Amino acid sequence: MGYKSGESLNVLNTSPIAPFVQQYGALLLDGGLATELEKRGYDLDHPLWSARLLRDEPEAIVAVHRAYLEAGADCLIGASYQASIPGLLAAGTTRRQADALLRQSVALACRARDEYGEYSTTGSLRPLVAASIGPYGAYLANGAEYRGDYGISAAVLRDFHQPRWELLAASSADLLACETIPSRLEAEVLLDLLQQTPDVNAWISFSCRDGRHISDGTPIADCAALMADCPQVLAVGVNCTPPRYISSLLAQIQRGAPAVPAVVYPNSGETYRADKRVWSGQADPLNFAREATRWQRAGACLIGGCCRTGPGHIAALRQTLKPKT
Repeated sequence: MGYKSGESLNVLNTSPIAPFVQQYGALLLDGGLATELEKRGYDLDHPLWSARLLRDEPEAIVAVHRAYLEAGADCLIGASYQASIPGLLAAGTTRRQADALLRQSVALACRARDEYGEYSTTGSLRPLVAASIGPYGAYLANGAEYRGDYGISAAVLRDFHQPRWELLAASSADLLACETIPSRLEAEVLLDLLQQTPDVNAWISFSCRDGRHISDGTPIADCAALMADCPQVLAVGVNCTPPRYISSLLAQIQRGAPAVPAVVYPNSGETYRADKRVWSGQADPLNFAREATRWQRAGACLIGGCCRTGPGHIAALRQTLKPKT
């Protein structure tokens, strides 16, 4: 079994997520950053996607972070998913500017959290800030984060991830969010980087092709087992995957890492066509929240939304996943 409220797990009791799970029953993550930026009229048709606004419209990112806090999020994920060093350099920044933009992704989330301040007047817990570590496939900008078919070595993956990892690991973020990982090999590289920075904690979440396998075809139970003995891994789970697969994936994660908390933040349930870069279908925040109650009962204790979810989804989650008190 995965974590259930009231159980005692060493990895949970010593982590920054513990107070939220103990007080509320779950740590509520935010929703899609790019989704809300596009809804507000920002053009993200760019290789850097939402990370373009770190350079061009940073106040827009702060405003979206604030909207998620107002909706009830307990954790903001910074805007560095697509902001790799190679990607920023290819977009015309200098290395110094690239480093500064990565640091700014964390600073903007921290600023939104600190300016929000309602937690200090209501007695609520101070929200967390997670620095995003996106996959190599996000840099490719061709949908490879949903396939994992990179055809490159672990050494190349490490060279890609290490500069950003070192910058964000040294930032003021509370933890790192390794997101939308489609490849077992990439997960192994990230786990090694995590173990090389022993003062850093992270969650690792995978993109999945069905109810049992991550995008490259590896059983997610095997991927979870890789993380089971690392106390720095605060949670293992799934993001940017259709909600219909989440319950099955949670069962598989618990097979591989029964003592590690689970994190889930699926997309809205709409269908993404990577070749055309468009979504189809409809999103219903209330139905999403009803589904989340099943994920929580199945052991998820970090719950939020990914692509095509917005503040409305997070507000529905907050209302549905009520505090224990």
